[in-house]
Amino acid sequence: MLLFGFLPSGSEWIVILLVVLLFFGGKKIPELMKGVGKGIRSFKDGISEVREELEKENNNS
Repeated sequence: MLLFGFLPSGSEWIVILLVVLLFFGGKKIPELMKGVGKGIRSFKDGISEVREELEKENNNS
């Protein structure tokens, strides 16, 4: 519960988005988001592989 106190509110998200826009520019943001999406997809694939291996181990025991 303590962690939620540090999350940005509505107006702070706008400031964060403006800063990101200034740093990366309008043309770089889609490339950045594409990279983030690939990273998330890779992470999810890794998690599912670990789950499958754990299920196989549980079935073999």
